[in-house]
Amino acid sequence: MSDGGVRLEKVIEFLRAVGRLKGIPRTGWVEAEIKEPESVADHCFRTVVLAMVTADIRGLNTEKALRMAILHDLAEAETGDLTPEQKDLMGAGYSREEKRAMESILSLLPKALDRKYRTLWHEYHDSSSPEAVIVKQADRLEMLLQALEYEEKGADASKLRHFWDTKIEDPILSELLRPEIEKRRGRV
Repeated sequence: MSDGGVRLEKVIEFLRAVGRLKGIPRTGWVEAEIKEPESVADHCFRTVVLAMVTADIRGLNTEKALRMAILHDLAEAETGDLTPEQKDLMGAGYSREEKRAMESILSLLPKALDRKYRTLWHEYHDSSSPEAVIVKQADRLEMLLQALEYEEKGADASKLRHFWDTKIEDPILSELLRPEIEKRRGRV
């Protein structure tokens, strides 16, 4: 079935891929022995909100930042969520696999959307615009905010220590958690 050239069954297949993110726990939290860790979709939602607020404050193209933030972890519907250490072990193989997964998922959409979203994802991946940089920074800050919340709920802070080494370069975003970051980075 199609609607004006749009193959609706392919769009549903795309949406089902997106939906898989709701069932993929964030690997870093699993390794830190967090009970009931957030999913990739949970993480993406707050990253989107952070990107929106920051792009608006900075006077950037918020719509572009939102689209990038929505797409930023979509490949994980096929690759799964890997920690930076796991990605490093895979080397260039991870980048190829991530790109292949993203292209596979986006190819389910009408060609114009596939091209548009693929271009945005590559821009994000390459940090080639101010919006892409803001989304990457929002992605990192979201993780730190989640680490803080897990600690506040009683998670073992020693198992979360390495998350606090994450660099937040954007002055607005870094200021949001500066006292918490400084306090945790000062731990021995």
